[in-house]
Amino acid sequence: MKLAMITGASLLALTVGAPALSDPGEDRIAELEARIEQLEETNRRLLDYLEAQGALDPRAPAATAAPARDLTHTAARETDDPEVLTRPEAAPGAEPSRTLGDQFVGMNSAYSFAMLDHAETTNTRQLVQLRAIQSGELNNRVTLGGEITVLADYQESNSNTKFGWLMRHPTSANQIGETVSEFVIHNAQIAVTGRLTNDITSYVELLYDPEQSFGSGTLTDLNRNQIQLRRGWVMWGNLDERPVYVAVGKMDTPFGLNDTVSPFTNSTNWHAFAGLAYGGLAGYYNNGLHLRAMAIQGGAQFRAHNAPVEDTAVPSRVNNFALDANYTAALDAGSVMVGASYTHASAYCQAYPVFHFNPCDDNNPAWAVYSRAELGAFEFLAEYGSTTDAWPGTASPVPFYTQFEAVKAESFTLGGRYWMTLHREDDFALSADFSRFISGDDGAPWERQDQYVLGASYFVVPNVNLFGEIIHTKGWVPLNFLSGGNFANGTSWSESDAETNVIAVGVQAAF
Repeated sequence: MKLAMITGASLLALTVGAPALSDPGEDRIAELEARIEQLEETNRRLLDYLEAQGALDPRAPAATAAPARDLTHTAARETDDPEVLTRPEAAPGAEPSRTLGDQFVGMNSAYSFAMLDHAETTNTRQLVQLRAIQSGELNNRVTLGGEITVLADYQESNSNTKFGWLMRHPTSANQIGETVSEFVIHNAQIAVTGRLTNDITSYVELLYDPEQSFGSGTLTDLNRNQIQLRRGWVMWGNLDERPVYVAVGKMDTPFGLNDTVSPFTNSTNWHAFAGLAYGGLAGYYNNGLHLRAMAIQGGAQFRAHNAPVEDTAVPSRVNNFALDANYTAALDAGSVMVGASYTHASAYCQAYPVFHFNPCDDNNPAWAVYSRAELGAFEFLAEYGSTTDAWPGTASPVPFYTQFEAVKAESFTLGGRYWMTLHREDDFALSADFSRFISGDDGAPWERQDQYVLGASYFVVPNVNLFGEIIHTKGWVPLNFLSGGNFANGTSWSESDAETNVIAVGVQAAF
């Protein structure tokens, strides 16, 4: 509207002066100059009028603002909040747009990387989204995005068909012998973010993950090659207006940190306690303090939660919840974040024989504590999670296992990462990570599974990560039948001495 008024006034002024252009002579040139001056004066008066009517922002620069800088994977290290996305650069005197613009569809590759990354900000995606809105990165009605991770790996095991690397489900349907190798698509995602109003945002994410699918058959079986709605929600929130937000849908539950410093391989904390469920989430974020509470649908949920409903696993009642609180303190050299979580019903409630999504007699709560420190180029991470009660299924009624008592399910992670500059600031990182899952009494075949990861990441651009890892695991403890029950003689297929060595390289790219 503003542009149309200015253009109309300009054309009108030129039209009035048009006949004079056809006459030669210096007097005509002088008349043309006078007409140009008149046009400039008309435009100046029109702009003054529009500004007086409130139609123009007097602070806005005459030139178009420079394009916003991409949100980057590494730039979060430069703030006092490791979950913050980088604010865009703008022309001097301008502020980033935090309201909806006229463009209907747009893309933001760095925002897509942050939302779809499986290794970091794994259960704080709503906050990532709100910070992106606050920084002016999501001012289109619809933001389209996606990510794909391709992988090449070679694995060796000292036990036939028992490979302990959990970035693919340990199953003899896909891993035969004592060596395996592959070139595969590990996962691919498509996401749509909708800004319905300045305060209401929707999100839908589709996932293809044949390597970690619960479908039956081999990697090429259609049952393992399905596309699912992995996450989706409608959220009310605007951090410029208020520090609270609310979301309803299918989402990660607020329990633990569950992040890793490794470029690709998730920690055992993530595998053990990272929840995905239907529910309603409420959050508060202000001055480094982040509080969250989520009402979780009961029954056996998609990941890490199982609250019995009338002695069944049917999710017909909201009878579970999770709470999380963390605080980030700014330091001269970086920041330190500490947090704690609690959930009323973890997944570790089943009796012998243990099997995914089976009903439980009673719920088994869990708690977690975690911390992350960013000190210059160094980054450190620590996390511990445990159930409050013993997991019934970690004891077996089979006579030759009766000496092993039921234990709590526990996991902990320690990791460090060092950032370096090759071509862009902080575009290369080396990392080391150790994590352990404890699921059995001392000496039991299902006692624990350890994971060591050495990793390297090179970000060609902020949304494309070339990575490599060397992984070593000790122990093979699949959740299904971990303490036995799938063999006629009652023995467990878990193996405490099984070891796996893996070399993996890949590309994670978002658009």
